[in-house]
Parts: sequence; C-alpha cells; structure tokens
Amino acid sequence: MNDKSFVERIADIIHVNANAKQVFGEPVERDGTTIIPVARVQWGFGGGGLGRGAVERGGGGGGVRATAIGYIELRDGKSEFRAIHDSGGIAALAAVAAAGLLAGLIASRLIR
Repeated sequence: MNDKSFVERIADIIHVNANAKQVFGEPVERDGTTIIPVARVQWGFGGGGLGRGAVERGGGGGGVRATAIGYIELRDGKSEFRAIHDSGGIAALAAVAAAGLLAGLIASRLIR
C-alpha cells in the first residue's frame, strides 16, 4: 500500500512534469554565457464526492499552465534576469475585450 496521500502523489507528479526545465529545456551555454529559462507555472485541481459506502461517487480534475516570463543570463560571474514581455498576450486580451463589448452592444439592441 502506498503511504503517500492523494495530494502528495499529485504534488509529486506536478513537480516532475510542470517546471521550467520540462517546459523549456535545459540551460544553454555558448561563448561563456549561460541562459537559464524561467517560467511561471500555475496549477490547480479539485475534486469531490457524493454519498457514502458502495453508492459513493466522486470525481476530480486539474490543470497546469506554464508561461515563459524571462531568462537568467550568466556572464563573467554575474547574473541578470531579463524579462520577456508578451505583447501577443496583451493583444489577445484586447481582442477578447473588444469582442465582449461588441456582443454586449448587439445583445442590448436585440433586447430593446
């Protein structure tokens, strides 16, 4: 029998599969400079059950999202974090907001 709880087993899986190394690969070294990728990894999960004993039913689910946020540059014994600015993400957010506004305007005219 496994001594680890459900949450501990899930945490082990996430630790192995959801980190910057797994998502973006190993650090890269060239001409005396090493680049280490940095990611923001977010995860969440939940579950629940209903009933007791033989009629108990339950379920659960979860998800992981990894986003590149920058890299660490090691050169001449010094390190510097360099952020990656995702202008595409901002453009996508603006497009979704515009679509929502347009849908709201159309819906309000249809209701009148």
